[in-house]
Amino acid sequence: MTLPVLSRRRFAGTLGAAVSAAFVSERLAPRAEASLAKGEPSDLIQLNSNENPYGPSEKALAAMAASQSVASRYPDAAEEEMVDALVRAHAVTPDQIVLGCGSSDVLRMADAAFLGAGRTVVAAEPTFEAVLAYARVTRAEPVKVPLTADFRHDLPRMAAACDARTGLVYVCNPNNPTGTIVTGDELEAFLARVPPSTVVLVDEAYHHFVEHPGYRPAAGLIPRFPNLVVARTFSKVHGMAGLRLGYALASPANAKALRAQASWSNANAAVLAAARASLEDEAAVARVRERLNDTKRRLYVELERDRRRTISSQANFLMIEVGGDVKPVIESFKARKILVGRRFPAMPTWLRVSVGTPGEMDAFLTALREIVPAPAA
Repeated sequence: MTLPVLSRRRFAGTLGAAVSAAFVSERLAPRAEASLAKGEPSDLIQLNSNENPYGPSEKALAAMAASQSVASRYPDAAEEEMVDALVRAHAVTPDQIVLGCGSSDVLRMADAAFLGAGRTVVAAEPTFEAVLAYARVTRAEPVKVPLTADFRHDLPRMAAACDARTGLVYVCNPNNPTGTIVTGDELEAFLARVPPSTVVLVDEAYHHFVEHPGYRPAAGLIPRFPNLVVARTFSKVHGMAGLRLGYALASPANAKALRAQASWSNANAAVLAAARASLEDEAAVARVRERLNDTKRRLYVELERDRRRTISSQANFLMIEVGGDVKPVIESFKARKILVGRRFPAMPTWLRVSVGTPGEMDAFLTALREIVPAPAA
């Protein structure tokens, strides 16, 4: 199945002055300085880690500040309140939720709980590497399945790769680095083909940004497929990558297995307070989602005008074909004080760029046109 691309020409024709004016104001909340590698200048434009450039909402920042009054105490009660908020948000029971220090912590727990020597983990190639990296610690064997020709998960081949030894199969949806999705119908058919003994870990870090009508969040399938585990995070649309909070939604049995691998108090008082406030502030989340998606559409318009090859992304990042090894391109951007995504060995000529503010994307486009001139007509 081929998914339709973004309607970029239609967007270009209907953008209008009112929407364009929205790009003038680039801040929804005070923007904290993001972390940089030691020795790097603080004025770098950071388009390399798929972060939300606007940061937490005003309500989340206020809740974070108020948390200072309980900073000297362990956050047991705050963890329970967070679980209660997620119960309401997802219509599940408390024993189906496991908190993590970012969703990468949930991925680590899944590897520890469901893998081990002699077991295999199935994943797309390329995809977010954390599950495969953590699997090495458990001595599990990775089974990498290349993406389809249109850069999507090859679910039939992934299902065929699952056997009695497969402890875990990982589906990043939308996928990082391609931004492509697995539709709800495709995921349901895939779950029906995977052995019930294999845990299917669906990573929905970027689900808020999806606009494709065929996409469906996976948690609703857990009652029918108890081997399904869903990972979520507050790092992306909620703007809390530096605060670290993620969670898993799973059957009570699988949640118990994950919880056995969790460290005690793996969430702090500040992020728990901010996350609860952000979860309830649906209007602020919607504004960030629309702003970043609108900026992405605007970027696609310019890339299409340049006749560049891209992948239609449903996340807050996208990939651009640069016509050669991307490594020197990455270095050229850095020389211009712009950080872009890393090189993915399975897609060595593709550049991943995160969606930043409109001004940051203008700077990116200017640099791109200097480093990799647009193809001749």
